[in-house]
Amino acid sequence: MRAGAEFFTTPSSPMQKRYEALRAYVVDHRRAEEIATAFGYSPATVYQMAAALRSGELEFFLSSKPGPKSARKQVVIRDRVLELRANDLPIDEIAAVITKDGTPVSHQTVYEILRAEGFERLPTRPKDARGAAARGDTVKAQALKAWPSGTVYDSAHAGAYLLVPELVEVGLSELIKEAGYPSSRALSSWHSVGSLALLKLLRQRRVSHVDDVATDPALGLVLGLTALPKTTHLTTYSYRVARTANDSLQQKLSARLRALGLATGAEGFNLDFHAIRHHGDDSPLEANYVPKRSQATRSVLTFYAQDHASTEMVYANADVPRPERATEIVAFADYWAKVTGADPGLLVFDSQLTTYSVLNDLSARGITWMTLRKRGKKVIEELSSVADKQWSKARIERAGRYRHPHIYERVISIKGIDNPVRQIAVKNIGRDEPTLLITNDITTKAKDLFARYAHRMLIENELAAYIVGFHLDALSSGVAFNVDLDTTLTVVAGNVMRLLARKLKRYEHATPDTLYRHFIDTPGQVRVEDDGVTVRLYTRTHTPVLLEAGFKELNVSVPWWEGRRLRFEFPP
Repeated sequence: MRAGAEFFTTPSSPMQKRYEALRAYVVDHRRAEEIATAFGYSPATVYQMAAALRSGELEFFLSSKPGPKSARKQVVIRDRVLELRANDLPIDEIAAVITKDGTPVSHQTVYEILRAEGFERLPTRPKDARGAAARGDTVKAQALKAWPSGTVYDSAHAGAYLLVPELVEVGLSELIKEAGYPSSRALSSWHSVGSLALLKLLRQRRVSHVDDVATDPALGLVLGLTALPKTTHLTTYSYRVARTANDSLQQKLSARLRALGLATGAEGFNLDFHAIRHHGDDSPLEANYVPKRSQATRSVLTFYAQDHASTEMVYANADVPRPERATEIVAFADYWAKVTGADPGLLVFDSQLTTYSVLNDLSARGITWMTLRKRGKKVIEELSSVADKQWSKARIERAGRYRHPHIYERVISIKGIDNPVRQIAVKNIGRDEPTLLITNDITTKAKDLFARYAHRMLIENELAAYIVGFHLDALSSGVAFNVDLDTTLTVVAGNVMRLLARKLKRYEHATPDTLYRHFIDTPGQVRVEDDGVTVRLYTRTHTPVLLEAGFKELNVSVPWWEGRRLRFEFPP
């Protein structure tokens, strides 16, 4: 080979690696198993990539087009347009400012820049509210330059301060800084990401609804700001966030939760996909089956992993392209290995989550798994011929009906999985046909494995609670990586709520929606003093729960307040 041949023989980038693998399969007619070994894929992945290539979903080369050699006007003024929109200026005012600065620009050019960045039109303002001067009363979000000692706020959202001790306990400000999130000239990464997380905890349906709470200066003080950032900044900021920062934050959060007794992974994980529907018409999103609509429609397919013991989500990914969905379970195993230094324990999921080829890879790696098997006609016929005496009766310790299933198990071979697997058939659980479980766990009792799979419904219940509590189905963006930040912050908010719930007697397993309605959604008075903040929460029906949890005696040092203290008062 001539010098430089290694560029083709040992591709370094993932896209070139995919290209060479597909060329070997389609042009050179090499076997999928041989290509999988050479390039580090599974055979199923090779077949998936080939199918994506034939359907036109894969594109490897960008065609160059002749055009102007100098930068177009849109490229030159883009940053200035976004900066002005961050101050809530409408299109005509933005065009006027840039023209005055020496670069003549039309309203249409400004509109095209904002539309390409995903911005919606600003609502029409009444005549007396138009123009920059009339909008100067809005407090701009910026870090506090001086502590506002002596200020008193009557706040409709004073209950949000109940979450500050949990934010301190989990060390969220430091985790965000260490995760590599971007900063802006005015706001740090903590201020921007912390604001988005706070909006999650306050159950704001979308970032565009921030104006409902941004006028409350007491909420800005929670994060050390003069006010919460407005819609434009938060939307623009979310476009700058990469998946690597979200993944890093989740890793650091999981490590911190383990130190607090959560996310131990001791009883394994429940895994599932959830399709978040997109309600717009113009979107590059793929069509996924949405159970709520009983059809496939444009949506973002998100992957979740739930710690079985604590029932909390420890991992989410909303940037999963179709060819990589089957291997997302491997991505989670790699993620958990980075967090703990060891592969995860038992992984439980349904039959649609991955392929037999990937299950074979998990077995080779020593990871235990359990999933459903589709009930084919041949399998059903075989089970119908099994004598009744060969089915063992079991008693399952669980709430509700169907606690006495009949179980029949045997070891079988499945095409695509090298080693024999254990098949557990279960009937007398309210279904016409037996339920089939397959697993590479050969030691645990069959009834215990069935009970464990029955508990898998916890992830569906928890996802339902997240959808209601954090408005996961209120998807307004058609950009998957933008949604990924939203799902990551949902995981963060869920764990912050869980830390609060652990302190409240009889609320240890309450949903985020219940915690918000009973405690967080409480008005009060916020009094700023030299050494900290005292929050006087107005009495409500559930105030005794807070008193029993010790909030009246709480005196917490808040790092982003430079060590100043947070205290609570409850009027008699």
